[in-house]
Amino acid sequence: MIVTRAFLALMLLPAAALAQGSTEQARAIAGEPAATAQRLTLAELPQPAGKKVLLFDGKSLSGWQAWLGYADPSITYNAGAGAVPIGTGRDTSGDFAVRQVDGRPAIWVRGETWGSLVHQADLRDYHLRLQFKWGERTWAPRKTAPQNNGLLYHSHGAAGEVFGTWRPSVEFEIMKGSTGMIVMVGSKVRARTEVAFDPSLIAPHLRYRAGGRAIDMVNGTPTWNVEAARDAERPTGEWNTLDLYVLGDRAIHVVNGVPVAEVRDMATIAPDGTRTPLTHGRIQLQSEGAETWFRDISIEPIRTLPRIVVSGAQR
Repeated sequence: MIVTRAFLALMLLPAAALAQGSTEQARAIAGEPAATAQRLTLAELPQPAGKKVLLFDGKSLSGWQAWLGYADPSITYNAGAGAVPIGTGRDTSGDFAVRQVDGRPAIWVRGETWGSLVHQADLRDYHLRLQFKWGERTWAPRKTAPQNNGLLYHSHGAAGEVFGTWRPSVEFEIMKGSTGMIVMVGSKVRARTEVAFDPSLIAPHLRYRAGGRAIDMVNGTPTWNVEAARDAERPTGEWNTLDLYVLGDRAIHVVNGVPVAEVRDMATIAPDGTRTPLTHGRIQLQSEGAETWFRDISIEPIRTLPRIVVSGAQR
């Protein structure tokens, strides 16, 4: 999260006052808590408009470029002017590699040093599918936090532009208990989605809800992320299938067949405030504190998005 002056001011408040303030703020943004949970399903799945392309050949990291942030990840969000990210300045075979797991090849992400594997293709209008599962190791400063990683899409700009570690993008969060969450990566990216206030969540207390209140997502504000509609992840040690449907400036996040979030009006913001639709970019597989395995990464071109259906009724 980008730290703003307003955020720093809030951090000086007592914990109880801060929690109360963030709850009231979220309630003002999203309204009262939803009375019932939604059951979301997908309808009208798009037919492929072309051939499937494997982004991972099962043999090498061909087509991928590693980038590493700071040697000490704990300074990532407040690195001083003299701090320099590792970037491509060292051998990254100990950070990212192709290894065998469960009898098949997969991309291994160590997770100790934060950064990402960036695929070099500029992608648009696609259905991306991959499988991931957690490894055994977690690392400081998130050793005791939920396992954390991410699939970043519509990535653009310079390597390490965000916190010296990632490119500006929209994130399909991969985090224990929150896989599918929407996150704005960098201050130049915007998106819209629909939410409900959920007091059971930590700040910003916002959960995706189809037909909920529409909000503009902006990094460094109380709408910088929106929790997935539900936790659809399988138990640790099992493989999870993620589907990302992207068409222009819209996207749908799906976890193990369950739609958990929808993103609209993705855009970049120029210094003068001009909003330009964000319709294409690269993908990044994060390294952010947890050992992770990825396999079966493929994309197919599409011309339509699936429809999210709420409890069997059309949206």
